[in-house]
Amino acid sequence: MTKQEATNSDVAPSTAGLDASGPLHFGRRRFLGYVLGGATLMAAADLGLMPERAAAAVPTLPSIPELYDLNDLLTHAAAPTANLITININEDGTASFALPRAEVGQGITTSTAMIIAEELDLPLEKVIVTLAPARPELLFNQLTGGSNTTISTYTPIRVAAAIARKQLLEAAAILLGDTVGNLVAKAGVIEAPDGSSVSYGELATKAASPTTEQVEVELKEDKGFSIVGTPRNRVDALAAVTGKKEFTTDLAIPDALPTMVCRAPTLNGIPLAIENKAEVLALDGVRNVALIDTGVAVRADTFGQAIDGVRALKVRWRDGPVAGDSDEDVLKGLRKAELPLPTLPGKGLARTVGGDFTFWFRSNSAMDTNSAIADVRDGKARIWSGLKSPIVAQQAIARELGLKDSDVEVNVVQSGGSFGRRLFYDAALEAAKISKAMGAPVKLMWHRADDARAGRAHPMATSRVRAALIGKEVVALQQSHTSVETDFRHGLGDIISATAADLPAGVGNLGFAETIFTLTQEVPYNFGLVTQTLLETDQRFNTGSMRNIYSPDVRCANELVVDMLAKDAGLDPYEYRRKMLRLGVVRRVLDKVAEEGEWGRSLPSGVAQGIAIHKEYKGASACLVEIDTRPQTVNRKVRNAVTGPRVTRVTFAIDVGLPINPRGLEAQMQGGINDGIALALTSSLHLRDGHFMEGSWDNYFYTRQWNTPPEVNVIVMPPSSDQPGGAGEAGVAASFAAVACAYARATGTVPKEFPINHGQIAFEEKPRVPPVPQSPTDGLSHTY
Repeated sequence: MTKQEATNSDVAPSTAGLDASGPLHFGRRRFLGYVLGGATLMAAADLGLMPERAAAAVPTLPSIPELYDLNDLLTHAAAPTANLITININEDGTASFALPRAEVGQGITTSTAMIIAEELDLPLEKVIVTLAPARPELLFNQLTGGSNTTISTYTPIRVAAAIARKQLLEAAAILLGDTVGNLVAKAGVIEAPDGSSVSYGELATKAASPTTEQVEVELKEDKGFSIVGTPRNRVDALAAVTGKKEFTTDLAIPDALPTMVCRAPTLNGIPLAIENKAEVLALDGVRNVALIDTGVAVRADTFGQAIDGVRALKVRWRDGPVAGDSDEDVLKGLRKAELPLPTLPGKGLARTVGGDFTFWFRSNSAMDTNSAIADVRDGKARIWSGLKSPIVAQQAIARELGLKDSDVEVNVVQSGGSFGRRLFYDAALEAAKISKAMGAPVKLMWHRADDARAGRAHPMATSRVRAALIGKEVVALQQSHTSVETDFRHGLGDIISATAADLPAGVGNLGFAETIFTLTQEVPYNFGLVTQTLLETDQRFNTGSMRNIYSPDVRCANELVVDMLAKDAGLDPYEYRRKMLRLGVVRRVLDKVAEEGEWGRSLPSGVAQGIAIHKEYKGASACLVEIDTRPQTVNRKVRNAVTGPRVTRVTFAIDVGLPINPRGLEAQMQGGINDGIALALTSSLHLRDGHFMEGSWDNYFYTRQWNTPPEVNVIVMPPSSDQPGGAGEAGVAASFAAVACAYARATGTVPKEFPINHGQIAFEEKPRVPPVPQSPTDGLSHTY
């Protein structure tokens, strides 16, 4: 990969203060890297980091993430092994790169290919980006999360590509009998002034070095970009829409037969005995039945036969740790764990404005269910799965199987969605256990019901916000967030940090949670003394870093109180935000949505606008929505649907510094908008008597077609930096908050529980015994 050697003379001091892209902003273009020894040209980079200085002179002191955020942490963690990632120039004229991250639909294979094509002067279609298998030597440099992929890989990839281009030009100069300065590289061909030319493919072996050498290289100037910053279709779009794109269950691994698991009727129940194993083994197509710690696995010739086997099983279970508990029991526990809010400044003089908010459990399932292929035989293990932390997956599987890490091969497969879910390797570890128990390769697929009932969830949480005012001025704001434990036991993607996160009694995990909370939460307003705290409790649930982690809930509670403060000050919500914002980058996106979304336009009674902002991931976002809460909308009937209020119009603006692929960024924001609508209005899990009631997507009410806004306008702001910010999660928080604020303005009642329809059970619960529901046989009658 690329390596950079930072010197004071190379780095210009920041003049942007708090509007800079952050402490890891690069202010130079000259780098060091390596030409690696090999048969064809291979280039890597050497990456060192120097933070910029941030100047701050504002009434509210900068929050920690403004100075050093989660992306800085992840980028610093990845930097020491940046030179282990390489770009290869092949004899067919293509460039290949094994990206040490997971493609889960966010489009990073496309944006990465664009970066390489730009720096190499190569057509985009000639750049081949694959996903790297688990590489333990990368340490913390193979974790996909926190919208960090492009932030941490942008400069290293550019440097490696620039080194390859430099070597190609030098080899071409010898071959064409001219100087490098006279040659022009374009579209994978190098041409001399006399018209003679040579292709990259022809130079691949000639530019190769028998030994590894350190070289210096200068990157392209941003103003010369012709690919980066232009809207491009996904490189895998055609394969996806034609069904040719391969996911885990599409892979043809010899003898890996369809496998499914029978799970307990209560959350995390434990199997004690199979009472009819012989009967199940006698079913058509069933090959193996095995008891493991998470349930009973059935391997069969087809998935349908595996489902039949699961449904036929009679298993004796021990109840899970939340048996008998329901939503209200967990909420009581959270309320009991809440720490007293500290006394606000100005006691005796100040008054308070604020609110207490509840956020119910939400499913962290992706449309592509958990799946993995495992072949554990003869002291070796081979794994295929969609994994965001493949190194710790490899190490954990090796430890579970009693093997050396080097005897476990973990291959990363593209996945259809994640939203943080695939930071955990549950399916891969479970498949490995099953394969070992059966002595045969397995193709494990979780059922939709498994994902909803036993998968990972966004934890239930409460958030209390208090603002102290003297007169009309806010002198302090405090937010206390109390949550069911968010599981961070994947650590930073390696076994050492994962073990640290797994210290007894949740102490290690709480340390990770508090660190991530502190490094992600920002309040970009002038609210005097600002404090935000996190307390996590209750370790009995399967949870994970659902998309945007803490920010949607924290931002929603915060922005609802901002609207209350605006009302108290007698100001319009937009004008109040504009007045109180500290950071120009946030003000710009706020102004943009207010202008494009026609803030303040006349609307019927029961229809209202809401506006909100969010600052994270080296960028800023703002969202303006219109919501219709009139009876004819709320009471509209759609078969098997939760309808209720409808968001009818959304205007969303995003500033990510340097947008690599604006079209991909727009798609990401559209997904985040629908996430935010779902979190505010319709989607939650219902815990009843120790189990979640939801059994599939038909009764988990994510934003559906009848609730999707007919009008959505995503505005990608012009580049405000020469470095990219994060995008994968940036669309959720502001959208959620804007919908909540709009609902409050439309109804005159500030919502205190989310989603607002959580108390409405609009479906008939599917049976839990057997755990896999019967597949419908009347599918055509459910079409429109």
